Amino acid sequence: MSFFGKMFGKKGEAAPTTGEAIQKLRETENMLIKKQEFLESKIEAELDIARKNGTKNKRVAIQALKRKKKYEKQLQQIDGTLSTIEMQREALESANTNTAVLQTMKNAADALKAAHNHMDVDQIHDMMDDIAEQQNIATEISDAISNPVPFGQDVDEDELEKELEELEQEELDKELLGVGPSATELPEVPSDEIKEKAKEKKKATAADADDKDLKELMAWAE
Repeated sequence: MSFFGKMFGKKGEAAPTTGEAIQKLRETENMLIKKQEFLESKIEAELDIARKNGTKNKRVAIQALKRKKKYEKQLQQIDGTLSTIEMQREALESANTNTAVLQTMKNAADALKAAHNHMDVDQIHDMMDDIAEQQNIATEISDAISNPVPFGQDVDEDELEKELEELEQEELDKELLGVGPSATELPEVPSDEIKEKAKEKKKATAADADDKDLKELMAWAE
């Protein structure tokens, strides 16, 4: 197979992948770089011949310079070829990177699509509504638990207000009328003192009765 056949393949063959093409370009680059090094060494050798024979053998020196010019032309061609190959390789590497990125993105999109296929948007909305409702119920329960239990809520506030007004009016009436202490507030009299006063009263009553009888008897005697 010719060089171009090896390089580009036979007609009808499947095109190489980007990875294979990049590998081939790198191999070609390495081959051309070695060719460059060879030509550079040949140019340096011809220069040495020209220097050594410049004054001794002019014909030999000129022939060496001609060969040097030929090698330099080949070297220049190789430099141009390397630049083209390097540009192609970089373009293929960039394309290969883009292909890998796009394939990754496609795989991610397919995976996302597959994940969404298992989801129903209406069911998701219903689920979110249920979650919100349960959160509201939980909040109400927390509020109910945290609030203190009201005491005496069954008492009529209006009735208490009325009773308070009556008490205030009663106190006001007492102040205006100057009412003294009630019977329940009178000081308690000792029972011994009451009994003693009763005996004295009884004695006084008996003495009065005796005095009365004496007076009647004296009046009858006269």
